[in-house]
Amino acid sequence: MKHSMIMMRVYSLDPDTQGYRILVDRLWPRGMKKDRLRLDLWAKEVTPSTPLRTWFGHKAERFEEFRNRYMSELDASDEAAEFARNCSHIIRDQDILLLYAAKDTEHNHVMVLKEWLLQQPSFESIEQAA
Repeated sequence: MKHSMIMMRVYSLDPDTQGYRILVDRLWPRGMKKDRLRLDLWAKEVTPSTPLRTWFGHKAERFEEFRNRYMSELDASDEAAEFARNCSHIIRDQDILLLYAAKDTEHNHVMVLKEWLLQQPSFESIEQAA
C-alpha cells in the first residue's frame, strides 16, 4: 500500500484522521488544545527562521522569494536532513500529516516543506500515492 504526505490545517483536522501527525509550525496554534491534536511530533526545527517568517508575513506577492529563501534554509540544515530521513521511514508504514495553522492554504511554508522533502534522496525510492 502506498502512503501519502498530506498537508492539513490543524483547525480542519478530524480527530479520527489516521496518520503520523507532525505539527510544522514554530508557534503553537492559537486556541488549540494539545490533546485535540494528538501529535506524534512537533517539528519546530524545520520551520522557517523567525526573520524569514517575519519578512514573509503571509504576503502572497512575496511567496516565490520566500520559497527560495526557505528552501535554502532547509538545504543548509542538518536537522532538516535528519527530519527528511525520518519521514522517509515513517511514510513506508503510514500516511504523514503535516499540520499547520496558517489560513492561506496556497501560500504557506508547509507547501515548500513538502516539496523540499519529496526532493530529498531519502524519498527517491518511495512511490507516493496520488
